[in-house]
Amino acid sequence: MAQPVPTAEEFLAFGRQALASQPFSQLLGAELTALQPGVVELQLPLSEKLLQQHGFAHGGVLSYLADNALTFAGGTAMRVPVVTAEFKINYLRPGVGERLIARARAVHVGRSQTVCSCEVFALQDSAEKLCAIAQGTIAALPEKATP
Repeated sequence: MAQPVPTAEEFLAFGRQALASQPFSQLLGAELTALQPGVVELQLPLSEKLLQQHGFAHGGVLSYLADNALTFAGGTAMRVPVVTAEFKINYLRPGVGERLIARARAVHVGRSQTVCSCEVFALQDSAEKLCAIAQGTIAALPEKATP
């Protein structure tokens, strides 16, 4: 018998539960604001603790946000447990503002891996500015061997 298809609200709640189970994401204050199969929006309030010495969002913070968004997009597209196999990021401009927003989507979905793309924006005074673009390969975790 086929499993029931979750509602949009149930799907988002499932994603938020997954994000809540990531201690590092909780430490940074990440928020899952939208989730559909293969499409995600992840946001992060930009606090002073996440800046580098010039007052911009630290590159590692942008990288974290892109990596996690890529993984959510790939995992929800394949509907299996996943990890990031690789990703690359291009920093386009400094991340300055109140909040960072990462939007990722699955570009090609396979059985064992999915290629995803992500754009990271800095929100300042209600205006979004593109500050990074990333692309990654998300890999399905192997099934656990049963004893």
